[in-house]
Amino acid sequence: MRRPEEVIIRPIITEKSNRLMEDHKKYTFEVALDATKHEIKYAVEQLFKVPVIKVNTMMVKPRKKRVLGKFRKYGYTRSYKKAIVTIPPDREIDLLNM
Repeated sequence: MRRPEEVIIRPIITEKSNRLMEDHKKYTFEVALDATKHEIKYAVEQLFKVPVIKVNTMMVKPRKKRVLGKFRKYGYTRSYKKAIVTIPPDREIDLLNM
């Protein structure tokens, strides 16, 4: 098994993920492309010392993006894997100290 720091890359903090954190205790992370649900669960439990109830994963596809310049050029955003981790309602994760 890999080290937890290699599995979890960064937390994803958006308006929607903040609402999930506050209402449902679901935390969103960007994870390694080849990480499994078992590895993600183990990594969160080791890094944040909280039990994990459920892990949902999804692949985020690249989107077309316009590149600034004189000519009309288009590029793509990168693709990544996202994990939504559910923890018990009485526990909390401090994402600022990651």
